[in-house]
Amino acid sequence: MSTYARQTGRTVTLPASLDEAVAALAAMPAAVPVAGGTDLMAAVNSGLLRPAGLVGLGRISEIRGWSYADGHALLGAGLTHARMGRPDFAALIPALAAAARAAGPPQIRNAGTLGGNIVTAAPTGDALPVLAALEATVVLAGPDGSREVPVSHLLTGMDPLRPGELLAFVRAPLLHAPQTFLKATARTGPGRATASVALVLDPARRGVRCAVGAVAPMPLRPLEAEAWVAGLIDWDGDRTLEAEACTAFGEYVAMACIPDPADHADPANPAAGELPPAVAHLRRTVAALARRALGRALS
Repeated sequence: MSTYARQTGRTVTLPASLDEAVAALAAMPAAVPVAGGTDLMAAVNSGLLRPAGLVGLGRISEIRGWSYADGHALLGAGLTHARMGRPDFAALIPALAAAARAAGPPQIRNAGTLGGNIVTAAPTGDALPVLAALEATVVLAGPDGSREVPVSHLLTGMDPLRPGELLAFVRAPLLHAPQTFLKATARTGPGRATASVALVLDPARRGVRCAVGAVAPMPLRPLEAEAWVAGLIDWDGDRTLEAEACTAFGEYVAMACIPDPADHADPANPAAGELPPAVAHLRRTVAALARRALGRALS
């Protein structure tokens, strides 16, 4: 049963089920769903966002766990980073657990949720490159029922949330193969990523999938680099590569995600094609992260 309250001029609804949450959004279309609120409440407190109401999702137990079906895990959008960082979850989806553990200090990990990371779609969201590399999908619940779309379509705006919809679940494949997540920050310890790389091996499809986060508005997939390195791996053998191949892969990924300027080949102005120092440093960072991610996955 939903609970209603008034808070500083806005209505706060606390539904106890997904159906109640969808009904609350239908009754109050200008309301905003909120789970952990680590990003949303910061925007509210700074005056950047003035929602007419809030629909709190914290009491909905069905979106705070996970289940299994057809070789996939169905992850509740209310899973916190702290919960995903535990060993039992890490045994299922190691890269997502690593991203959750890197999401920030304890107060952020305890409150922030998987669904919030996706819906907020901040470029530095740690879960986003992992979900892109996994080719995960999201289940959206709305007044007309539920629908499932690739997470990449939601992030790019190809298939955005419709009025009255909320993100209920994330469907991720259980690959039972090595996967890694690495990130660089501007300071020691937990912090926002300046660059991140997620990499997963998919032996069943003999593929390598990689996504780079924080360097663009959404995670980037270096598809040619993935195909190139997958072709070098002996999938029926020990799946090892020489260090030079890992280094070349890192450079391939970095060049794909942080390309040279369009006027790079202008002979009349050789200096015009040089990357600014900060961008060149970022490219080197991405190359190092991709090289290390592949090396760890193959070790």
